[in-house]
Amino acid sequence: MRVIRKKKYVFSLLAILLLTVLSAVNVFAASEAETYQPAMYATFWALVPPIVAIVLALITKEVYSSLFIGILVGALFYSGFQFEGTVTHIFQGGIISVLSDSYNVGILVFLVVLGAIVCLMNKAGGSAAFGRWAAKKIKNREGAQLATVLLGVLIFIDDYFNCLTVGSVMRPVTDKFNVSRAKLSYLIDATAAPVCIIAPISSWAAAVTGFVEGEDGFSIFIHAIPYNFYALLTIVMMISMVLMRVEYGPMAVHEANAKKGDIYTTPDRPYEEAGAESENENGKVIDLLIPIITLIVCCVIGMIYTGGFFSGSDFVTAFSNSDASVGLTLGSFFGIVVTIILYMVRRVLSFKDCMACLPEGFKAMVPAILILTFAWSLKSMTDSLGAAEYVAGVMESCAGSLMNFLPAIIFLVGCGLAFATGTSWGTFGILIPIVVAVFENTDPQMMIISISACMAGAVCGDHCSPISDTTIMASAGGRCNHVNHVSTQLPYAVTAAAISFITYVIAGFVKTAWIALPAGIILMLGTLFVIKMLVKKQSA
Repeated sequence: MRVIRKKKYVFSLLAILLLTVLSAVNVFAASEAETYQPAMYATFWALVPPIVAIVLALITKEVYSSLFIGILVGALFYSGFQFEGTVTHIFQGGIISVLSDSYNVGILVFLVVLGAIVCLMNKAGGSAAFGRWAAKKIKNREGAQLATVLLGVLIFIDDYFNCLTVGSVMRPVTDKFNVSRAKLSYLIDATAAPVCIIAPISSWAAAVTGFVEGEDGFSIFIHAIPYNFYALLTIVMMISMVLMRVEYGPMAVHEANAKKGDIYTTPDRPYEEAGAESENENGKVIDLLIPIITLIVCCVIGMIYTGGFFSGSDFVTAFSNSDASVGLTLGSFFGIVVTIILYMVRRVLSFKDCMACLPEGFKAMVPAILILTFAWSLKSMTDSLGAAEYVAGVMESCAGSLMNFLPAIIFLVGCGLAFATGTSWGTFGILIPIVVAVFENTDPQMMIISISACMAGAVCGDHCSPISDTTIMASAGGRCNHVNHVSTQLPYAVTAAAISFITYVIAGFVKTAWIALPAGIILMLGTLFVIKMLVKKQSA
């Protein structure tokens, strides 16, 4: 008992100390930070903190400390290696700042509510009932993977929503057919941002449209879809790999182990206990379908509401002007209310059981929330060091030469920037205005191809980056160790990126998707066939 009391006292003192530090940090002079510009501003050093975090995460296989060290490096660069300035920038300019941002808070609320809905569906037996139903319809591993891809393509409204919804619905099915959690997370991630970026009615379309100033942004987005090679080729790659039964790199090890019954491979088995809940025998498929459909409908209504649809705007305009954070928060709130009422009416869960799922759902999302907070803080560090200005300067300096190769160059720059910062939308905001300025009055067709290359590069870098919010969401949706997801997905994403780069070189010369896209698809299929032959030789 004395030991327990001592531990309680220690934790209490630590909590009081942390609160004191945070309170003190809040009162430091903010006005000076607004005008201060560090010596390393708008130089290559602005990209070093995320590079440090990414390299450490891949080496140590531990994401929390890696992200924090990246944040620390950024704060050191910003403060000129001063102790007080470093500490204040970590908290005031980083963690507290990102957790005070209304958009970020809305996403965190959406995460928590969605976690609670998933917990409710599991406890009500809806997920298990769907798994039993799907097992009768889906006969093998390939069918389970294709069904995951199909669901991911159908849920194109928002990447966050896509990741967590597809994961919660398909996880019982893929587990039943021994598909590894790493492969499930890859399928979720590859049908999140890559699908949203080619869907005209999505939060991503709204974001891109907003960055194209002085032009008809929505029309440009529509015309750019056939040139979004990375997104289109990623979808082709997923389906082809499933049908051709091709696996390579670390993913091949995970899949081989999964076929033997080990869907995790590594000793770290996140969320393993979450599936050990007592199954509700009264649960039916409608206990999963109704909450999911309600959630989709409510989120769409929430997003168009924030865009002014009920104030007179048409549907497309309302979606273009929507606030995804507020819309998803409103939609998830009404979704969980309907879910609770449904289960109480059907008497599969009592009100007390429903309320017990709220903290359980929150706890399930704590790893994702912690990683997201650190990732946002790391992005805040790169912003304060002028990463955007540095990349913009590099892009403007090379825009005049190598004009036909510019789409491929923009694709690579977009990949690098999104990989280092972990944000697609931030990359759009930096590169799209530059592309519009370069081609606006000279070559409208090349402008469309280059804007598409920017979007594709941003999605590719976001897809590869361990600090990307979408990648983090995919790990949470697939309930997979985050570093496992990143390391197994990276070879696949790099393959699609390499073929996309070649396809953009072709597009820069032919300037038509009717030639470039088929060439890219043929290259993708040929590459997968060669990889399959090489894997067979190695295993023989």
